[in-house]
Amino acid sequence: MTPALSVEKIVKEYRAGRHAVRALDGVSLALLAGEIVGLVGANGAGKTTLLSVAAGRLAATSGTIGVPGAAPGSAGSRRVVGFAPDGAVFPPTLTVREVLDYYARLHVSGPRRAALVARALEIGGLAEVADRRAAALSRGFSQRLSLAQAAIGARRVLLLDESLSGLDPVARRAVCDRLAALAASGVAILLSSHDLAAVERLAQRVIVLHRGRIVREGPTTALLGERVLELVLDGPADRVPPGFRVTPFGVETDLGQGTVEAALALARAHRLAVRASRVRLRSLEDVVLDALEDGAR
Repeated sequence: MTPALSVEKIVKEYRAGRHAVRALDGVSLALLAGEIVGLVGANGAGKTTLLSVAAGRLAATSGTIGVPGAAPGSAGSRRVVGFAPDGAVFPPTLTVREVLDYYARLHVSGPRRAALVARALEIGGLAEVADRRAAALSRGFSQRLSLAQAAIGARRVLLLDESLSGLDPVARRAVCDRLAALAASGVAILLSSHDLAAVERLAQRVIVLHRGRIVREGPTTALLGERVLELVLDGPADRVPPGFRVTPFGVETDLGQGTVEAALALARAHRLAVRASRVRLRSLEDVVLDALEDGAR
């Protein structure tokens, strides 16, 4: 299957005095139609830079961006790829509806603009603030307006930078449902977010970025399929058994192919005062933290 967007060995360097700071270091990925890919990592990992380069808003130092039938950053590419930046700024005198109408003019003319605006308002869940000035919006509504302008014109690729940030739980669920519906219609979505629970729910694949490099990637189900045994202790763990790690409430270990009984026996052999235990599946937070620790070594 031809990717809706391909990124090949992208390097992006910034000058800092006499030195070059490498924000992206050989990043490659392919985004397929109809899938949502989560892009996660710590602040400064290069997520925003990657999205900006992929959208054609920022020139790469080296590497290539592929959009079928269009050059990166060209008018043809902009008709296909929508970018929702974090903290987007809109003209202060325009209402939400007027902002979307402005972007709709870049795609169609005449009466058809109204249909595009109506659809964008629906995608962003913005009907209640349609006639409010964009400058007066809360952060959550501003993020939803950024998403709506990115999706306007039936774009086939959406690059979303923290589009779930600042949303209350009800709004976040509604936006997640709309993103899932867009993907079901064939739109390819690359979603950068610190909301790991939402990424875990939405994304078919996850990419972990650390210091400009991809340090882990794969299908979400495969990354989260491992079992974890959590032990709550009556006191501090003076001696942590091999393969265990300390948590705020005690210790935990990845079970892998082992059994709960074997892990508990090892804990007892190290004289841990186990008060309670439970088995859970690894969360995306576990995966990201492990990947970042591995990447820092």
